[in-house]
Amino acid sequence: MSATVLRRVQIGLLTVGVLVTIMMAVMVAGSYRDDALIDDDKATAVADVVSASPTKATVSFSTPDGIFRSPRLGVFYPGRLTEGQRISIEYSSTNPELVRVAGRDASLSILPALSVLVYSWLAIAAIMVLLAETHRRRANGRSPTVRPPVTASQTS
Repeated sequence: MSATVLRRVQIGLLTVGVLVTIMMAVMVAGSYRDDALIDDDKATAVADVVSASPTKATVSFSTPDGIFRSPRLGVFYPGRLTEGQRISIEYSSTNPELVRVAGRDASLSILPALSVLVYSWLAIAAIMVLLAETHRRRANGRSPTVRPPVTASQTS
């Protein structure tokens, strides 16, 4: 691998790291934005958990106007919910598609985002060091930099 190719691969890896960082920042900012929209016109209800997984839960509930709702995207912050459970939710009365489990907020999105960032940058750094070390060893193998020993007659 030439030095130019190595540099381009390293720039590509750094670009991936920056993109992951931006994505995690947007994810956390989006969580806070959704919470702000819910808080602007907050309504509460009791909902039934229709389906649940560690990353997504679908709920159904009725609004005061008698309409039965089941948000397409599920409920925000679904951790530790089980199917058939009845939970208290908070939702935006102007947009009932925005629903979160009562008592949970966007601060729950910070730890997963930081985890993704740390592991991504650790992987990128490890790959960059591995590539640079491999390049250095190959370069040393091709053009030895071992100099002949200096003799007494050469030093005077």
